[in-house]
Amino acid sequence: MNHLTPAIVAQSAVRRLPRPALLLLCLAYILPGFVARDPWRGTDMVAFGYMRALAQGHTDWLAPQLLGMAPDTLGLLPYWLGAWALQGLGTVLPPELAARIPFIAMLVLTLWATWHGVYWLARSRGAQPVAFAFGGEAQPADYACAMADGALLALLACLGLAQPSHEVTSYLTQLCCTTLVFFALAGAPHLRWRPVLALVAGLLGLVLSGAPTLALLYGAGGAALCLLEYRCALQTRAGARWWGLMVVALSLGAALLAWQLDLLRWHATLPQADDSASLARLLLWFTWPAWPLALWTLWRWRKQIATRAPHRHLLLPLWFVLVSLGATLTTQPADRALLLALPALAALAAFALPTLSRSVAALVDWFTLLFFSSCAIAIWVVWISTQTHIPAKPAANVAKLAPGFVPEFSMLALLLALVASAAWCALVGWRAKRHRAAIWKSLVLPAAGSTLSWVLLMTLWLPMLNYGRSDAPQVRAIVAALGQGTSGCVAAQRLSRNQVAALQYHGKLQLLPADSHHTCDWLIAPADTPAPHHSARWQEQQRIARPTDAKDVLVLYRRRPT
Repeated sequence: MNHLTPAIVAQSAVRRLPRPALLLLCLAYILPGFVARDPWRGTDMVAFGYMRALAQGHTDWLAPQLLGMAPDTLGLLPYWLGAWALQGLGTVLPPELAARIPFIAMLVLTLWATWHGVYWLARSRGAQPVAFAFGGEAQPADYACAMADGALLALLACLGLAQPSHEVTSYLTQLCCTTLVFFALAGAPHLRWRPVLALVAGLLGLVLSGAPTLALLYGAGGAALCLLEYRCALQTRAGARWWGLMVVALSLGAALLAWQLDLLRWHATLPQADDSASLARLLLWFTWPAWPLALWTLWRWRKQIATRAPHRHLLLPLWFVLVSLGATLTTQPADRALLLALPALAALAAFALPTLSRSVAALVDWFTLLFFSSCAIAIWVVWISTQTHIPAKPAANVAKLAPGFVPEFSMLALLLALVASAAWCALVGWRAKRHRAAIWKSLVLPAAGSTLSWVLLMTLWLPMLNYGRSDAPQVRAIVAALGQGTSGCVAAQRLSRNQVAALQYHGKLQLLPADSHHTCDWLIAPADTPAPHHSARWQEQQRIARPTDAKDVLVLYRRRPT
């Protein structure tokens, strides 16, 4: 009997969440944002630019460059994956979609590894609920399945997961590899070869995607946990010792690989006092609603945490969360580092579910219902206003924020949005009537609400978001200004990686460095840079700003006649 556990769960409370519904929810979350979207400015556009350069053979695979500029991240694995996908699928799919195929697979793998990792954590001896005197307690397999469902729902509900998980960047690669390591260490006492393969893939992927330090820290925590279990004989001594040595060996191998590739660099920056407020806000909204449930788990399961015997279902996700929080406080961008904490935080949140009272569960349901219903209504109102100008004020606000934007109507987008909204209404009614005893019930509405908002944004608002977050409108204006007088090339001076990638992809321009010997008739430079080299040879023609950012201005120069 497990006297330290606070979980009192009957068999009736671990009924399965319907598999078709769960799969449809995951599908609705994964596909929007990957399909029919432009590469957005920033890391998404830059990564896509390097992928195209590699796929087209314009740069070296071990040292990729965009117009002489190396990537600002050390990991090359995401660029290789996107480039291979472009080479294999670029002729049958749009280039941006072809490059996203490996990243769709990585998001799927992230959700799969989270579910299975929590499943095996819930199967551990310390995680089992209290045994009833006359039976009727939850069976281990059913209990673990229900807890894994809850963790997956908690992960989908996290507000910060949506956008970063749909970008072709190293951060999604690191998220996937982190979750693989998490699954490997969670399933180590129960499985044989799958954890080994997952651990190798996860550690190797972290090293090659630019996070070797995290690989070492995750491996160190996993090895320490195995050694503690060996000392306390919580599993067979042979198994615990074997796994401890395995994790140590693979972690050292990852460190050696990182050292050989010159990837062991730590660019730590201590947070300033002025950053504390923004970091606090980031932690609050980015990890919502997982963080309150995780804190509740730490409180209700505190007796197990305080014991000398290690409990894998608590210490393992806690270690992953602490490592990711440390990276969030010491690296930039902070939100992308915090992304890696979400699977482990969802695991901790899942272990709060057996201990929630009915009143707390009802509070979560009502808050979620009001919040996401309000978000959905706001999205619909703005879209209707842009299409019909009724009401007029939202359309006027859009026109002010995005000058030149012309609303587009898509019947397919409308139908998908209507189906998602109808499904939300049906789910609210279903939640109010059925499965009241299921322990995962409190996270159904948060996960569905987050998915609903993401679907509506990626259907109804997608043209507006593409216009505001893509470089395509500015590039189209540049191409129109150039006309037919490019003579095959355009000189570029002090352009950023994002600007180079956008001009090459959206504008199909052949860019050459401004300081190289060329015969280009046109030159492009940011407005905040000095006059071009040999300025006497160039005459300013036009300044073109991004429609949604008046400070982002590119200047066109034309070569003076000789």
